[in-house]
Amino acid sequence: MATFTIQPHGRLQEWIAHEKGYFRDAGLDYEFGQRPWANNEKQVDASGNVAEIKSGAFEAYQKAGGNKGVKSDISCACHWAVNQASSHKIGTMWGKSYVVTPGGVMVPPDSKITKPEELAGQEIAVGYHSGSHFTTLQALEPFVKNDDVKLKFVGMPWARVDVAIDRDVPATSVWGLTFQALEHMGFRKIVDTTFMIGFMFPTTVDQGDVEKYMGAMKRAQMDLDLEPEKHKHHYLKEIPERYQGKVDVRRFSTGERIVFLPYTEEMFAKTQAWMQARGIFEERAPVLDYASAVAA
Repeated sequence: MATFTIQPHGRLQEWIAHEKGYFRDAGLDYEFGQRPWANNEKQVDASGNVAEIKSGAFEAYQKAGGNKGVKSDISCACHWAVNQASSHKIGTMWGKSYVVTPGGVMVPPDSKITKPEELAGQEIAVGYHSGSHFTTLQALEPFVKNDDVKLKFVGMPWARVDVAIDRDVPATSVWGLTFQALEHMGFRKIVDTTFMIGFMFPTTVDQGDVEKYMGAMKRAQMDLDLEPEKHKHHYLKEIPERYQGKVDVRRFSTGERIVFLPYTEEMFAKTQAWMQARGIFEERAPVLDYASAVAA
């Protein structure tokens, strides 16, 4: 049986399950495969301006056949990207649980922006076809016309922290650990962008191994719920060195939470309809087949 590669997602549950032996208890022969690009810094163009990066979570799955860029027998991305990838049979979406992550569109402490309506026409840093892209559109719809939402695609999560700290853009959409880091450094949340994250695995992966992984993650989630203070030190393993001295992870929340409820066929179809109505992907998904796209 092939070694099962687990890709941490900037959250605590994988680290807890690894430290406490829960994956081994579940019978997994596994390895940790941290994302090599996770801590990427912002990129600039020849003129010194922040470069626009038109590639994100969906493209990572698309290029690597359900792996997230590198070998990843189980990985995560926003439920929109995972939904789209699975609908194109790029990989399989796990349908028995999902993740809820805190997030927000943030502005610097001294920004004159104080309410969502004031974000109209202001550049907001996001990741292309990634959680911050979709959730920013969704969160701003009650406040700002879609045509007035101005997105700046700047790449990976920590690159968005870079552009926020350097004041390259008026506002930045962040989630999970990067949201907590910016909040800790005094940035203000203008609109909440809490959203769902989905699990993805390549079609070649044994679903039984995914079941084992999820069983270990459920144990880890219970540990985190009960005694969060004992586990927050693991955040330091996910924070780039350039920011470790600027935050105190003991003050952070528990962050991403795994919800052991189904991602249903109705949710799957509603999400596809939402993306299609807004023309987010040029290529429409084929006829939806939940049964083949989602391991439910």
